[in-house]
Amino acid sequence: MAEPLVTQYGPDVPKAIARMVAAVHKRFPVDAFLHDALTGYDALALMPRGKHIARALQRHLPQDYAQALPILLASAERPHGRDPGLSLGSFLYLPHTAFVAEFGLGHFELSMQAQHALTQRFTAEFSIRPFLQKHPEATLAQLMEWTRDPSEHVRRLVSEGTRPRLPWASRLPAFQRDPTPVLALLERLKDDPELYVRRSVANNLNDIGKDHPALLANTAKAWLRKATPERRWIVQHALRSAVKRGEAGALAALGFGGAADVAICQHSITPQRAVIGGTLAVAFDVTNSTAQPQRVLVDFAVHYVKANGQARAKVFKLKTLDLAAHETQRVGKQISLAEMTTRKHYPGVHQVEAILNGRAQPLGSFKLAAR
Repeated sequence: MAEPLVTQYGPDVPKAIARMVAAVHKRFPVDAFLHDALTGYDALALMPRGKHIARALQRHLPQDYAQALPILLASAERPHGRDPGLSLGSFLYLPHTAFVAEFGLGHFELSMQAQHALTQRFTAEFSIRPFLQKHPEATLAQLMEWTRDPSEHVRRLVSEGTRPRLPWASRLPAFQRDPTPVLALLERLKDDPELYVRRSVANNLNDIGKDHPALLANTAKAWLRKATPERRWIVQHALRSAVKRGEAGALAALGFGGAADVAICQHSITPQRAVIGGTLAVAFDVTNSTAQPQRVLVDFAVHYVKANGQARAKVFKLKTLDLAAHETQRVGKQISLAEMTTRKHYPGVHQVEAILNGRAQPLGSFKLAAR
């Protein structure tokens, strides 16, 4: 199983931050700060560790936020000595953004300047959210300006920070109810030159679609008119969850308007008795049953047995088939049954389905056992 990410965020993080702050603020009480920062640290998950360090910083920096913030920003410029190859390397600055989020709400302009600078080191997508809740109009106005910022990191902050369902963050209920302000921002970013930003735009639209499927479908249709290949990719990526859910509007936006008139045959699920840690291969033939060409979106789903004995479907993408009259094409994929940080496997009978234009057809099952 993959090593938990939190193990990369050990006691060396507050120690590195202490060195950086002490380099620019000679009166910084390093020992007292480290005592506070490391007390209870091991019991915390990743994001709470960042907040815990931020609160320790606040106790040992000048109590005036306007005096403390420049020290913190200056410290971010200092060498930190950590391995630059760490996958969580940029998370070193998570406490800096957490400091702004927790203690800077009463200093809007200073905090916006800080987040503009910090997001170019570590994303401020988490720290911008309290400002969207406390100062919605002013923050949205600032984000609108940032849609034209020269920095791709700042532009990405606009789209990522306004996601209604951002992972690892509290939701934004106001935008879940009415995503209109968010769509206005995304409209200005939909043709951004950087894939880094466009991917964030797609993920934001995907979030919006979970609460407003019709709005997602209508936005997708509008964006697809005279779309560049890059914008078409945004739309397809934004619709991925809606397509997996079989939503008619999303499928129609992509040109899959109705049920596929096809036959499924020669299906195979191997091995029939699989083991946790092994692999599974699913394959089947798709035959156009008509004398007209058809375009068919083909996926398949495995209904994984969970700890409580219930099953939950996981959809795997296959391909889009352009089938001539009565043509047959074979599709398939091999998937891993290894334990993952995102999915734990449990013994039992797992059902498998083909999904054609969003509609499921049973393929069979396999039995999963421990080694």
